[in-house]
Amino acid sequence: MGELRADWRLRLRRGNARGPICGAGVLVDQNTVLTCAHVVRDPDAVMWVEFGENSEIEAVSARVPPGGWLAEGEGGEDVAVLRLDAPRPQARPARLETALWGGMEVSATGYAEGFDDGMSLWGRIGGVSGERVQLDAVTKAEVVRRGFSGAAVCTRPGEGGPARVVGLVVSWRGDMGELLPENNRLAFSYLIPVARIAELSPLVAELSTPYAWDHGFEERLARWFGDEYADEEPVKVTVVPPGSGKERSLRHLVHRADLVHRGGVSSRPDLADHALGHIAFPPGQYLAYWDWLLGTRPRPSGPAPGPAGGQRVTVLVDGLDEEAEPGPLIALLARLRTLGFRLLLVFRHEGGTGWNAARDELLAPALLTHADTLLARLERAEFSRVVRHGVVDSASLGSLTETAERRRGEFRLIDGGGGAGWGGWGGAGGGTGGGADPQQRLARLRELVRTLRADLRRIGERAPGGLT
Repeated sequence: MGELRADWRLRLRRGNARGPICGAGVLVDQNTVLTCAHVVRDPDAVMWVEFGENSEIEAVSARVPPGGWLAEGEGGEDVAVLRLDAPRPQARPARLETALWGGMEVSATGYAEGFDDGMSLWGRIGGVSGERVQLDAVTKAEVVRRGFSGAAVCTRPGEGGPARVVGLVVSWRGDMGELLPENNRLAFSYLIPVARIAELSPLVAELSTPYAWDHGFEERLARWFGDEYADEEPVKVTVVPPGSGKERSLRHLVHRADLVHRGGVSSRPDLADHALGHIAFPPGQYLAYWDWLLGTRPRPSGPAPGPAGGQRVTVLVDGLDEEAEPGPLIALLARLRTLGFRLLLVFRHEGGTGWNAARDELLAPALLTHADTLLARLERAEFSRVVRHGVVDSASLGSLTETAERRRGEFRLIDGGGGAGWGGWGGAGGGTGGGADPQQRLARLRELVRTLRADLRRIGERAPGGLT
């Protein structure tokens, strides 16, 4: 059936959280649910949407927006589009599929009487029956029943691939008119295909195209946000074109950032203020650090503070190239980097305003420091491995960290001999690597970081904060 637990499989109640369970629904983006119109009953009704398979996502009310009642008019269908009263970006939406053929194996999960936690049934796409597509069950006991209306009809997932939603359960029919499918001689389930819903709803049409989402980008970004072992780069720069599937995927991950600054909209003083809420600065030093972050005073004396509670803090700058003057913002972000903040910098266009400055003042220094940190971890891991497997004497000390020393030499060639600094990054000078093209140096540095991660995995790092 695909995911054993899926955020997008929804349980619907009518009216409020204590209302009766009346059917199922499908989450198709952070704001939108598909279900049957006869589940909602009235286009002015308020529905209660529950994420029955993910208790961490809070239930929310929903209602039919303008244009969401698809049950009326010539060629209408028994479909309602619901808009959540508060978005749920943390929930992963369904993947929609318009292709449908006879014999396709599918499943549906609904909420029949006595099965409030859901029950799942299997079947095969049979054929077209009037305006509906017939779903053939193996036995009459597996025909859908009351409580399945609006449920997603899902494909069998491929090897490692997710299930896709091809339609909504809309009804069942028995030849004898009995209340339960098994009490009839013949009984079949029926669905409305996604392709048909897309004909009626521009939003569903858009969400069911192959380019609606960028799932590869989404997975990479989720891995970066989740970075349990501090292996990922502390500064990430990405280009997200307006209106793209990549942008839609990003919208579902913005909530994972601790701080969000929207280019051309948010203010630097607000960012500084919110950042200070995550910094363990000494008592009475708020204004001193606020002025320092904004660049109006020198950094306060004393030991550098870090994120409160030792937690890693992530800042998302959404549309850095939409900032009229990105220089002061980049300077503020550079100061946050010295305090251990992680940065996700989103550009709308490659090479946009602030592109070179972000590369030279944020990305390159962070990558150099990160590579240096990974090198130190590799040295410790190599030394620990030798100690675990044998006795160390003075004659063997030179060969204990052979891999780390080789990588250190590669690092020096890229850095130009500047250690973990970044002098000469954007131009001539700075040793062997200083005169190289900045993009080439970044590519070499990223390749070294990937190699160091592979080295650490191969060795089996046991140091705190590393791999197990």
